Amino acid sequence: MKLRVARHSTNLKAVKDFYHGILGLEIMGTFESHENYSGLFLGIKDQNWHLEFTISDAKPTHQADEDDLLVFYCDSQDHFEELVQKFEANNIKPVKPKNSYWSENAATYIDPDGFRIVISSKEGR
Repeated sequence: MKLRVARHSTNLKAVKDFYHGILGLEIMGTFESHENYSGLFLGIKDQNWHLEFTISDAKPTHQADEDDLLVFYCDSQDHFEELVQKFEANNIKPVKPKNSYWSENAATYIDPDGFRIVISSKEGR
């Protein structure tokens, strides 16, 4: 089984800069003008998941809240620190998470669409 998390966006360039340029996800593919949709697939090669971001003439109506999270588990403490430094270098400041667990074990950021992502220094389960 494979997993795709799809979300409509307002700015694919900002999403690409955030998830590819800073977070380091690979561009798995793109498409343009498919029934008024254009999109971007991001993930990690040979994994059974990826993210899809789309844009169209219709604006998204979703509303992010503090518990809507994508959580990324780093392979090592060095990888975690490298990512935190990349966010800082791009002037993206961490935000206080609602769940205190993430304060102790991770860094939380807001993506270009207003959704939170968590970069965890702990091994995922």
